Amino acid sequence: MSVQEPDNQPQYEVTIPSRDDLLAVITSQLKPVAFEQLIAHFELQDERQHVGLKRRLRAMERDGQLIYTKANAYGLPERMALIKGRVIGHRDGFGFCRPEQGGDDIFIPHHQMYAVLHGDEVLVKPNGSDSKGRKEGRIVRVTKPRDEEIVGRFFIDHGLGIVVPDDQRIAQDILIPDEAKHGVREGQMVVVRITQRPNRRTSPIGEVTEILGEHMAPGMEIEVAIREHDIPHEWSQAVDSAMQQLADEVPAEAYKDRTDLRQLPLITIDGDDSRDFDDAVYAEPDGDGWRLWVAIADVSYYVRPNTALDKEALERGNSVYFPQQVVPMLPEKLSNGLCSLNPHVDRLCMVAEMRITSRGKLEQSSFYPAVMNSHARLTYTKVAAILDGDSKLRQEYQSVLTNIEHLQALFKRLKAARQRRSAIEFETLETRFIFNAQRKIERIEPVHRNQAHMLIEECMIMANVATARFIEQHEEAGALFRVHEPPNEERLTGFRAFLAELGLQLAGGDEPSPADYAALLSEIGERPDHELIQTMLLRSMQQAVYSPDNVGHFGLALASYAHFTSPIRRYPDLILHRAIKALLKKQQGPSQALEGAWMYSDEQLDELGVHTSMTERRADDATRQVDEWLKCEYMQDHVGDEFSGVIASVTSFGLFIRLDDLHIDGLAHISNLDNDYYHYDEKRQLLIGENSRTVYRLGDKVRVNVRAVNLDDRKIDLNLLAAESPDGKVRKADSTDIPARPGKKMSQREKLARGKLGKAKGRSADKGKSKTGKGKAKSSRTQSNKKKR
Repeated sequence: MSVQEPDNQPQYEVTIPSRDDLLAVITSQLKPVAFEQLIAHFELQDERQHVGLKRRLRAMERDGQLIYTKANAYGLPERMALIKGRVIGHRDGFGFCRPEQGGDDIFIPHHQMYAVLHGDEVLVKPNGSDSKGRKEGRIVRVTKPRDEEIVGRFFIDHGLGIVVPDDQRIAQDILIPDEAKHGVREGQMVVVRITQRPNRRTSPIGEVTEILGEHMAPGMEIEVAIREHDIPHEWSQAVDSAMQQLADEVPAEAYKDRTDLRQLPLITIDGDDSRDFDDAVYAEPDGDGWRLWVAIADVSYYVRPNTALDKEALERGNSVYFPQQVVPMLPEKLSNGLCSLNPHVDRLCMVAEMRITSRGKLEQSSFYPAVMNSHARLTYTKVAAILDGDSKLRQEYQSVLTNIEHLQALFKRLKAARQRRSAIEFETLETRFIFNAQRKIERIEPVHRNQAHMLIEECMIMANVATARFIEQHEEAGALFRVHEPPNEERLTGFRAFLAELGLQLAGGDEPSPADYAALLSEIGERPDHELIQTMLLRSMQQAVYSPDNVGHFGLALASYAHFTSPIRRYPDLILHRAIKALLKKQQGPSQALEGAWMYSDEQLDELGVHTSMTERRADDATRQVDEWLKCEYMQDHVGDEFSGVIASVTSFGLFIRLDDLHIDGLAHISNLDNDYYHYDEKRQLLIGENSRTVYRLGDKVRVNVRAVNLDDRKIDLNLLAAESPDGKVRKADSTDIPARPGKKMSQREKLARGKLGKAKGRSADKGKSKTGKGKAKSSRTQSNKKKR
């Protein structure tokens, strides 16, 4: 992606109509327009113009802007009820088309998926609904085939080489001719380039472009995830050359025009295994308030706009953190060297200096380039111990102890202010993998946030708020805000239904405020299922994104928020630094310290917001995939073992259960529950046994054992041994909660069970029919403990 070249359309030797001009003409006509009509309309006499126009029209066809009809004319897809979207495959062979303009996905049946691959861009014609009520479509044309290579495992089947894709959304196996194997051995993981697209009669054909190694090799899960999610991971020759030209130390000319903060006892506080240090902090009392310095690595000085390094950083968008491995946004010479605020060395920085009142409110702020020298590299663990009175550490860090204590005192004011504005505070438990020498998981440990984590978080939030306000005050310099919109109606309705089953309520009506969520979190603090409720609350939220349009941050209860504090690992922060420098340069004039300043156009910021939000989601998806794989690998050694857990999700096909302590999810399939017919109540998220009347719902405590682990599918199968509600009781459904079997007349016994005859709920049968159930229930015809037929 380029921030300078928005249009990469092909160039022609002669003048031909633009895409916009062609669309305008075709739109103005009542029916599709023939090629000859376009020639006549634009008065194109030169034969070369005819050739150029035909090429442009074909390019517009490929991009889905036009459709070439059977009448040899060009029409508009939207006038033909065609929808442009991307194919989302499913492991069972069918798929969906996700419309480019938003809206519900369109179901694509099996026979329509034979000629397309997951990730293709297509035109789809809606074709009514299927038997399940889903909007169904027919693929008219592939407008843009997926260009990503495919990762999979190589096998030989009846003498024929095939690659089974690791991504199960690609249901077709890929045929590999002998001349395209390039030395791969059976069972190895490979990367494949498609050389011949699939059609209704033949599978796709490909060529092995890279042999990753053995299937179970340490680190293979990361290599697969990087390629499956198309994460850039190799530096170009141009970037390598740029790094070779950089000195190992800060260049002398870079000190010019910068504020000298080397005597200010700034410190960094990060994780034990961190290697790139973005931020340093220092605080001191100022009257009845506080003055806070947040110094951030000046990445923009080294990464100049539109250089090879900048384009590579933009393409990556952010660093991707895997267990024991990182794919950095910047080369190591910058991320761990020149830009990292390492202790006791001079480093360039951008500083946010803030005055904060005694009530934790931001009163004023200023920004300027500086040079600093970190006085100590501290960890969260050490700072927490120092604040708890560890005498040995307090003595070791005596020179910066006053700063640490001032930061703690300021943190208490900032936390109180956060609580007053009712920001939503989650205390979900995270885990980390502890590996042995063979890079196999030895154990899984919980990660507890301590006071030091929260201290740094509040300082960074304050700097991000100050920066967002600074940009808002100067409209001429745009940047990306970190925006978090309120929950939408559908998610809010689902979350309220979940709470109702637990006897809880979320205040605020159709538009609950952060204060309403904060009140709910306070109410559930002592409940044994509070972690599950917090997880469901998180699921009900929208995802935070980057946007040039500021709509505020709902979760933090802030009107303005932007990311300023991590330019080593996030491109939006680098954009913000450049914008700040551009404003300072406008106010102060040219300066060596303000090199790297840049003003972005509105169009560029729109594109950058979409792109950087995508790269963030891409990183999340890749790291989640690796986590799932590692958890499955770990659980292979625990098949048959028994665990306690909690029901984290209820579906029509079973229960997803989160194992206590390990925080690993597995599936207790409906066929592994007690022998019964089960009905799924979607509204209330319940599974109800038809005969036993046993109810399974979110939050129930369970005992399970591990039945099987499928590493290829990244799935853990569980047997449910026992279940009870959080209060220790086994739930039974009311007779009215169980719907009658569809299409079958009830027997006398079934009528009695449902209270239709005899006494039910204390009423005699002659006093009318009982209710048919509170929620709309879907019937599952799967019977437990019976094999699929």
